[in-house]
Amino acid sequence: MRDFIDRDNELKFLDEEYRREGSSLVILYGRRRIGKTELAAKFMKRKKALYFLVTEESEQQNRNAFKEAVADFCDNELLKQATVENWEIIFKTLLSKNGDGKMLLVLDEFQYLGKSNPAFPSIFQKIWDTLLKHEDVMVILCGSLITMMESQTLSYTSPLYGRRTGQIKLKQIPFLYYNKFFPEKCRRELIEYYAVTGGVPKYIELFYNSGDIYSAIDHNILSKQSFLYDEPNFLLQNEVSEVGSYFSIIKAIAAGNHKLSKIAAALELKQTGLTKYLKTLIDLDILKREVPVTEANPEKSKRGLYRINDNFMLFWFRFIYPNLSLIEMGNRELAMKKIKANFKDRHVSYIYEDICIETMWKMNHEETWPFTFDQVGRWWNNDQEIDIVAYDSTGRDIIFGECKYWEGQVGINILSALEEKARVVDWKKENRNNHFILFAINGFTDELRELVKTRDDVWLSE
Repeated sequence: MRDFIDRDNELKFLDEEYRREGSSLVILYGRRRIGKTELAAKFMKRKKALYFLVTEESEQQNRNAFKEAVADFCDNELLKQATVENWEIIFKTLLSKNGDGKMLLVLDEFQYLGKSNPAFPSIFQKIWDTLLKHEDVMVILCGSLITMMESQTLSYTSPLYGRRTGQIKLKQIPFLYYNKFFPEKCRRELIEYYAVTGGVPKYIELFYNSGDIYSAIDHNILSKQSFLYDEPNFLLQNEVSEVGSYFSIIKAIAAGNHKLSKIAAALELKQTGLTKYLKTLIDLDILKREVPVTEANPEKSKRGLYRINDNFMLFWFRFIYPNLSLIEMGNRELAMKKIKANFKDRHVSYIYEDICIETMWKMNHEETWPFTFDQVGRWWNNDQEIDIVAYDSTGRDIIFGECKYWEGQVGINILSALEEKARVVDWKKENRNNHFILFAINGFTDELRELVKTRDDVWLSE
């Protein structure tokens, strides 16, 4: 892995928890490969810290392994030789080493203890309440299985509910940092790499030494022996029981069915039968439900659309899953030909919209506009779509944006079309200030650039 990139806010939060007086208990969780262990390792440096990785073995096997780790950490030969039947003795021994600065304990893949013994969260709750809570100690409980971590540590029914002093749900790294991962790549290449790896550190690492995006895809995804070939199946089978049902739903959405009614029709199911699956996929950060950004009551909106919220999963279900038979029969070349024919228009162009929205927030932070906005997203009705709409909910200013990831330059006609679509948006229609921004990967025509010089309500971004 290259130098540790991003995660500044998370490290700052962990440091604040570490410096707080007394004990602290932090839940650190998120999907596999997202970089939880690397974050914990970075934070542990130069601290009196013990790291323990829980395995899928029995509770007894994990307890014995933890006993050995604590014995080595405390240099306690007596504990090493002892047969221990409960966790409290081990934690008491661990605390005997306390006294010279705060102790840090990281229990990685914590959910496996609860999986092997459903009563373990109660056991740890007692240890926290009677031992750890009163000491100068910081405990980080890490986990990769989101549903298990939430049920065992965060939910109201968990014995540990109310004990934590903080939590981090680790997310993908934003596109903003991709030039640090791939300093030799141009912006177009960075967008293509992001469109596949989606900000997941482990995936990014696999793509480091590839000459271009297609060789990276061929080597790291299309090869049946590759790490990412069956990654979605591996991710889901650890979280859900009916993997096939979830695969069918994600495939239907990847094919362009975003409305609930269309997803149900594609699967020949009733809409009510999809609710629990969609909720689970949203909880796992695989899906998101979007509504037009100007909707006053998003939860009640009937215009909600379901989109895949993970670039790699979107790529895999668009290009790999439909072509598994080809790949399995050894015809990777034909699968790659299909990917090359549709990769930019059917995949990267959509990801580019997300990147432009991210850029909007960055520009907002840098005070690019004569006002600041607090809402940004897509807008649509039955007839029209606008890639970006941003507005100040307490004021009268609104920005309309278009994102073009195509070979040619963007001209005046695109601005004119955007202005026409903006007239349809009802938000404070009779009393607002309209602004416009165009994003284009290949730049703009001279005519458009000259026009923009005469206006103070239009921005261009390449």
